[in-house]
Amino acid sequence: MALVVSAAGCSVKRYAVDTVGDMLAYGDSVYEQDDDLVLVGDALPFSLKLVESLLSQSPQHYGLLLTAGRGFVLYSYAYVQFEADRVATNNLDRALELRHRARRLYLRALDYALRGLELTYPGLASRLAENPQQALRMISSEDAERAVPMLYWSAAALGLAISVSRHDAALLARLPEVDALVARALELDERWNAGTLHEFKVTLAAAGRLQADPGEIRRHYERALELSEGKRASLYVAYAEAASIPRQDRKEFRELLDKALAVNIDEQPQNRLINALAQRRAQWLEGRIDELFL
Repeated sequence: MALVVSAAGCSVKRYAVDTVGDMLAYGDSVYEQDDDLVLVGDALPFSLKLVESLLSQSPQHYGLLLTAGRGFVLYSYAYVQFEADRVATNNLDRALELRHRARRLYLRALDYALRGLELTYPGLASRLAENPQQALRMISSEDAERAVPMLYWSAAALGLAISVSRHDAALLARLPEVDALVARALELDERWNAGTLHEFKVTLAAAGRLQADPGEIRRHYERALELSEGKRASLYVAYAEAASIPRQDRKEFRELLDKALAVNIDEQPQNRLINALAQRRAQWLEGRIDELFL
């Protein structure tokens, strides 16, 4: 009887955890609809630890793994890496400290996202390190809806970890994994999330971690622009950093930042936070124009 009662209690607990996990993973995100960057930044760490606590009880919950991967990437990019970029000019030691922290958070996100992929494709993570393109052929087109978000957040986590680890040769050697993850996601659903995959190719170029010719970056930018209908401020900012700065095209740079700042963040409530973060970066870049252009 004790065993039966114990088993029933565990089942109820797991059900409760899974129910909360589903709400966090699939419900409307109160974070992504918020434009108060300070409030979100203060609240996110608690929420991420809550998600990790739930995962300790339900380690194979797809939605929780996706939420953890996405959440740690967002927090690290918006509140740790950005702060490192902001202070780098005046306090290099502090910038390095923040970049090390950003790297650890990105790699934590990567672990969760890869675990999510391995729910359906066991052994994928180890095969990815050996032969990225061949490993990702395991993912079938029938599973695109479930796989593409995990592919994207895996690529984002690893790609951004590389971008803040400029002298880590071992991590830099994993760049082919990033390219393969994005390429497979594009093959499965290049329209996903209104062009986010195409935008990420531009973002990687802006971070200096994508070996691609300017024409290819331009094509990804234009496709992302078409799919997002010009309503994503982050795309303009990414292209300004990826294309205008290398070409030293000051006029285009200003025009792109102006377009980013002109995006109405209330027009798409589900992207309010992302657009607000992009506009914050655009304002910061505007103040650095004389440093960025000869």
